Amino acid sequence: MPFNMAANEVLANRANEILTGYKGSDQVHPNTHVNMCQSSNDVVPTAKGIAIHNEVGRVLKAAAHLEAALDAKAAEFVDVVKMGRTCLQDAVPITLGQEFSGYAAGIRRNRLLLERERARWCTGVLGATAVCTGMGCMPGFSEHIYKNLSAVCGREIRRDANLFDGLQASDSFIILHAHLQALAFAATVAKAALDIRLMGSGPRAGFGDIVIPAVQPGSSIMPGKVNPTQCEAVTMVAVQVMGNDAAVGIAASQGNFELNVFMPVCAYNFLQSVRLLSEAIASFDKNCASGIRANRERMDENVRRSLMLVTALNPHIGYENAAKIAKKAYAENLTLREACAALELLPPEEFDRIVRPERMV
Repeated sequence: MPFNMAANEVLANRANEILTGYKGSDQVHPNTHVNMCQSSNDVVPTAKGIAIHNEVGRVLKAAAHLEAALDAKAAEFVDVVKMGRTCLQDAVPITLGQEFSGYAAGIRRNRLLLERERARWCTGVLGATAVCTGMGCMPGFSEHIYKNLSAVCGREIRRDANLFDGLQASDSFIILHAHLQALAFAATVAKAALDIRLMGSGPRAGFGDIVIPAVQPGSSIMPGKVNPTQCEAVTMVAVQVMGNDAAVGIAASQGNFELNVFMPVCAYNFLQSVRLLSEAIASFDKNCASGIRANRERMDENVRRSLMLVTALNPHIGYENAAKIAKKAYAENLTLREACAALELLPPEEFDRIVRPERMV
């Protein structure tokens, strides 16, 4: 891998410059003295492992901050009753706080899984040389290099238990990036952003459950329009991470015999995912999530007019009669209370006793 030897050349030239006053001397040789009989095959994978471990820390930090912000919103909105939605249709009531607590819990779960998997990236293959046999490695090298490497990195780095597996296999990239993708998309960061984008739609013809911060002037042609750009940015990053996951998986499958020469593809896409995701999460936290406000009036009105509150009547009048109330209310633009009274299925005071949205959450 050219960049390993390029680094050796630079270091040798700089050492010669310090020792002799000029570059190009062979007093310090890039292979003999700097590379010291190592191979790019063991140096580069070890360096990539250290870099990935360090960089994943940025994502974990950003995710922890966002998790805390969403937990704070869950507490702030604990008593704000709104309509739940399934299949983008009205469902039964839920609190806005419950919804946000789910977002925070999903991020927390996947953050901890990513952190646990990252902790496994504490081994290297230095000393394996070209094909894991250690041929050409200086005596005592392995005993010293890991001790020194651990001191430099500030954490323990051990020699891989099986150098042949450590050099041949790239499945560790697949596993760690899968956790990164899960944090980015599946029921976590992007899921929360997509929901917030929908809940903030409007202001007059959308859901309008919440008000998101205005962080830019708005539309290029429609005055006063506030677009959910932070939500869209973080979900676009999540989509890119999904694409990178495919690239990592394919590249990891391309190894032959003692080496996978596609490992740089794994590392490149992995590090891009880390950089994009850490920056997007931090921006979404600062410029959107932390500043969300509840539109209580809009949610109260939606709850009052909802047909799905009729679900509370099922145990009292049965599913079929409850369906009759909902259908009549919808067809004639009535409230559930009015439809129930017209069908003479329950006295109004009994309806009021049973249909209490605040008790349904």
